[in-house]
Amino acid sequence: MTLELGVYSFGNTPRTLDGGYGPTAQAVRDVLEAVKLAEEVGLDFFGIGEHHTPSMPLSSPTSMVTAAAASTERIRLGTTVTVLSTDEPLRVFQQLATAAAIAPGRVEAVAGRGSSAITFSLFDEDEDRYDELFSSKFELLLAANRQERLTWNGPHRGRPLLDAVIVPRPEVPLKIWLGSGGSPGSVSRAVELGVPLFLGILGGTPQHWAQYGHAYREAWTQVGHPADGADIAVAVHGFVGADNAAAKATYLEHELRMFATGAAEVGRPPMSPPGRDRQMEPGGMVFAGSADEVADRILHLHGLLGHTRQILQMDVGGMPHATYLKAIELLGTQVLPQVRAELGA
Repeated sequence: MTLELGVYSFGNTPRTLDGGYGPTAQAVRDVLEAVKLAEEVGLDFFGIGEHHTPSMPLSSPTSMVTAAAASTERIRLGTTVTVLSTDEPLRVFQQLATAAAIAPGRVEAVAGRGSSAITFSLFDEDEDRYDELFSSKFELLLAANRQERLTWNGPHRGRPLLDAVIVPRPEVPLKIWLGSGGSPGSVSRAVELGVPLFLGILGGTPQHWAQYGHAYREAWTQVGHPADGADIAVAVHGFVGADNAAAKATYLEHELRMFATGAAEVGRPPMSPPGRDRQMEPGGMVFAGSADEVADRILHLHGLLGHTRQILQMDVGGMPHATYLKAIELLGTQVLPQVRAELGA
């Protein structure tokens, strides 16, 4: 089985010498530079997430995917995730279809409900309809991907679509994943709709997450979907450095800063998850360390979960951009060859 490796980012605003924020526009430019490097070192995928905060300012992932599509030739690109509960699914499809016209066969989408309430007030949506909005909008996104002329109605719309023309059309339908933080309901929904499953993972154990993979594939088989469509991707925190201990220490410092800053920006109490250093060791789900250790741990998770893609968020907490770029280089030139050699890809 093949396993794609890649990177994802929510943006990482540079810090000034006094600890304040530099320009959020620079975070956008830095991500596009990282995408080009990821392609140069042979990585398979680069994902663009959605946040709306000064420290992680990539608020328009479809725009970023389009920009990256125009500046690359091979690497696959996608939103990871589009917060669909508070977005307009037809516009999301049209924007991604535009990117796919620039980069045929290389553009995907992950749609999720979102990890915070910030977008509901920002875009004037009712947070109490959290799940209803996502369910209705996700079904419309899938319908738009299937057909050019669309008659459709759902609870998030004030009026039905009647033979609406949805253009442009990608030459190949977009691959659209359902994003989940690991709820059983998301597994069931992905199976019901016949879509691949994207797991956003912040902690736990490989054995814990393997249970979700087993449940998804078992249910997938029971309803009669084609076996080769049951793809699972995982998005994790991680970092690659030349020295194992130093890499973990570097990432832990910036990750803890990210948690604390991110909580403050959305009005939550300061957050410092317990045991983050243990999550960076074998048995955890933060993939930080030397190239050899990160490769071994990715292969171990793959043996349990059988996932087809793993992507790492490495640019966290104001990490210096040069440090981030070096980690991407090591992921592509040292981790990826080991994984491919072991899997015979």
